[in-house]
Amino acid sequence: MRKSEVIAAESVACLSKALCHLKDIWEEIGIPEDQRLERTNVVKNHVKSLLDMMIAEEESLRKRLTASIEKCQNELSKLCLELQLPPFQEDRSSTMLQQEKDLRTHLEVMLKEKNQRTQALKAFTEQDQDLCDLLCFQPFSISADSVPSLEQLEKFRQHISSLTAEKERRRKVFVTLKKQIILCMDDLDQLPETSFEKDVVCEDEESFCLSKENLDSLKVLLHQLESRKAENERVCGSYREKMHELWERLQIPQEEREAISEHMTLSKKRNMEALQAEVKRLEELKLKSIQNVTEAIRNEIAVFWDKCFYSTDQRQAFVPYYDDDFSEELLSLHDAEIVQLKQYYEDHKDLFEGVHNWEESWRLFLELEEKAKDPTRFTNRGGNLLKEEKQRADLVKGLPKLEKKLKAEIEQWEHEQNREFQVNGQKFMQFVTDQWETYRLEKEREKQERQLKKSKQTEEDMVYGTVIRTPTKRRFLGSTTPCKPRKLNATSSTGTSNSTIRSVFGGTVCHSPILRPPISASKGNVKTPDHGKPPHQGLLECNKENICHLTGGVAGMTKEFVKPESIKSSETSPSHLNQNTYLKS
Repeated sequence: MRKSEVIAAESVACLSKALCHLKDIWEEIGIPEDQRLERTNVVKNHVKSLLDMMIAEEESLRKRLTASIEKCQNELSKLCLELQLPPFQEDRSSTMLQQEKDLRTHLEVMLKEKNQRTQALKAFTEQDQDLCDLLCFQPFSISADSVPSLEQLEKFRQHISSLTAEKERRRKVFVTLKKQIILCMDDLDQLPETSFEKDVVCEDEESFCLSKENLDSLKVLLHQLESRKAENERVCGSYREKMHELWERLQIPQEEREAISEHMTLSKKRNMEALQAEVKRLEELKLKSIQNVTEAIRNEIAVFWDKCFYSTDQRQAFVPYYDDDFSEELLSLHDAEIVQLKQYYEDHKDLFEGVHNWEESWRLFLELEEKAKDPTRFTNRGGNLLKEEKQRADLVKGLPKLEKKLKAEIEQWEHEQNREFQVNGQKFMQFVTDQWETYRLEKEREKQERQLKKSKQTEEDMVYGTVIRTPTKRRFLGSTTPCKPRKLNATSSTGTSNSTIRSVFGGTVCHSPILRPPISASKGNVKTPDHGKPPHQGLLECNKENICHLTGGVAGMTKEFVKPESIKSSETSPSHLNQNTYLKS
């Protein structure tokens, strides 16, 4: 039994006890029955009214609880719809008081959630509006009257983050473009003229609209300024180049040149005006000294003719070069010619430099060939012989490679230009072929001279006897040991050996003493590390004369004679030698 039921039973017992007590009092007093009945009715009515009043109060409490529960339920249903949450599940087994408490608590939580979402939406909307105004974007699509869901708020937050990042990126681009624009305007001595330029240069960076159109306009403005700056630099460069040409042609003293040195680096407006004024002054001086200037230009033209390998016909084609009637028109013709020559040289500079390198290499090759004929070079002790031989070997390898490279470049150039590439009035490869042919003919001529000289000397030796020649290298002191004669590479004996001669009187046989040949001749018979290859034909050719005149040198001994018909040339005819054969020799 509940305590409330026990207390209710006790209340009934108290009421019965109280009525019995009243009855005893009334009997002791002697109150009549009708009065007892009246007094009992009063007690009953009093107790009933008190109980009715208490019941009414409790009924009112129940009604309030019921109304509160219904209200909370309605508001919770509405909030769940607004917040896009599932409906609240009530605990039907709980009492009205507990149910009302749970509903009210949950309602307060949902109202707080609604308020937080509403505040976040408001803050995001304000940031979005500011960023969209700055970047000229459309605002984020969301209803400001409804409560946003958590997903909508997250998307809104990401949208704000992306706009903020885009704002920072555009801010950096704007700051960079602004600095470049200010520098260009400073170089051009220009002030902001349009309202847009003033907004860019003068206004605060934070207030500038970072729209895509404005950034594109900034890029266009910067491009225009850079174009003007580049044009000014080009004009100033042309002025400076013209000034240098006129300074050299007019022989302007250094003091006058230094007076304008401050304008020789920058290309601002004032620099360009100063350079323009100086060029104008020099042009006026040029007109006053047309002859001197024309002659200076002619010297320059001659230099470029040499650089471009112009032939005599090509040079004579420019008739004004030989005109002595100096005038402004003649000067202008020379100016146009030197400009054309410079452009022609610059267009084909690599080709001309390659041809020049070949000519220098060829000249050096011929010089080394000429030095190789000098017998005194073998007595050199400074190492020049080794250097020259190494240099000559490099040229022997390098010349064909350079010619091959130039041939390919010239063929490509002729294919592109659809005309012949000429050097001194003829095709370059024909020029190279002519040089090699001249070299070959010269080698043949020298060879024929050596053979003729050798034949004459042999005939003289047969008639007058072999002349004892002093060797070029000093021999050791002491007696000379007779030895067998060496066989020559270039000759072979067909008859009776002439290494010895018997006395007509039956005397003893005497061997001819052999002198040590010169260095150039001995090299031909010395074995090299090249695995026993035969001596170089070129060296044998150069030393054939020394080999032919090896004779005895002791008095009293019989001289040797070499028959002319015993000498057979082992050299190949020069007409069958190609370019590489002469390079190797």
